[in-house]
Amino acid sequence: MKLGGLLARLRSMAESREQAPAEKGTPKVQARLLMLEDVAAYLSVSVPQVYALVRSGDLPGIKLGGRGVWRVDREQLEAYIQRLQNETDTWTKEHPLNPP
Repeated sequence: MKLGGLLARLRSMAESREQAPAEKGTPKVQARLLMLEDVAAYLSVSVPQVYALVRSGDLPGIKLGGRGVWRVDREQLEAYIQRLQNETDTWTKEHPLNPP
């Protein structure tokens, strides 16, 4: 899947997690922070893999509350994916499949 498709999928996931309004007429709030399960589904990897990325600091995350539940900011996830795309582009240029 191309980067644009991944970013569109992330936005769609975030929109589907919108909180229901507390009262009629109250605007919906779009979730800024994603659960590790959402990040795992978006990246097509396991939750333990996402947890390892967050714990290593490779993917920035935050711990919330006394139980320390992890969340990932959507913008940080998009930046992480873009960074990986850039690294992959550089690597493929440096390691062509059929060198001249």
